[in-house]
Amino acid sequence: MVLLRVLGSAAGGGSPQWNCGCPVCAAVRSGAGPARTQSSAAVSAEGRRWFLINASPDVRTQIEAFPALRPREDRTTPIEGVLLTDAELDHTLGLLLLREARDGLVVYATPAVHKTLRAGSGLWRILERYCPVAWRAVVPGADMPLAEGLSCRAFDVPTTKRTRFGPGLDDGRVVGYRFTDVRSGRTLVYLPGVQALTPAVCAEIRGCHCLLIDGTCWRDDELVRLGVAGRTSREMGHLPIDGPDGSLVQLPALGAGRAIFLHLNNTNPIVLPDTPERRIVEDRGVEVAVDGLEVEV
Repeated sequence: MVLLRVLGSAAGGGSPQWNCGCPVCAAVRSGAGPARTQSSAAVSAEGRRWFLINASPDVRTQIEAFPALRPREDRTTPIEGVLLTDAELDHTLGLLLLREARDGLVVYATPAVHKTLRAGSGLWRILERYCPVAWRAVVPGADMPLAEGLSCRAFDVPTTKRTRFGPGLDDGRVVGYRFTDVRSGRTLVYLPGVQALTPAVCAEIRGCHCLLIDGTCWRDDELVRLGVAGRTSREMGHLPIDGPDGSLVQLPALGAGRAIFLHLNNTNPIVLPDTPERRIVEDRGVEVAVDGLEVEV
């Protein structure tokens, strides 16, 4: 089986975001919806050995909230490694909070992400000053065994998002992961960032038993309309949910057994349980992740 725990269901900044007074953040602060930590997950084949998918700035809180990730005797940990989907700060800053790792860290990343973390943000070089860091190169399209009975395959997710570090022209800047239980063949796809459902991306998703997919913004111009940012959802690398070419209308054709939106921006009305947008999503049979959601396929 493939076990996955959503450690954080919000996009960068969390929900509510510390400096945002938009209607959704105000509603969450009033108790109308659950607060959410920043996007991350943990995956395992048997519930004893775990791999983090991204390391958010909230990683310490997320580990404490999930007993299966807490240390055992002395300072041993059930966390075997960290798989990165990109080099975004909200997916990698948590690596620095894991610097006390007694035996070092094992980090899975594409060459493009590795290069950005070393020569761009410099985060990898900082981390190496504190603990050994072993790089496991992730090659999109190649199956990679993670643990007994569990394998994964990264796939490239093309993006035109402006990069803050480096030229950003490399393939593998953003990837999704398809996890497979090698005994049963059951599959789970984790895709927190996708700008467009291209034919190649759809081919990686099609027929999976569970899909956890980018639900950052409801509308493409959501942040612009609210006056909190000048870029659209797509310009930030995220396919919006709503609209004639949004993700919601495209999901049925992918044939996923179960579909769940995650990586929810603090402005997205579906983070609240009682909004028209949330009802539209749920009426289409799609779920909305919360921190602590557990999935088994």
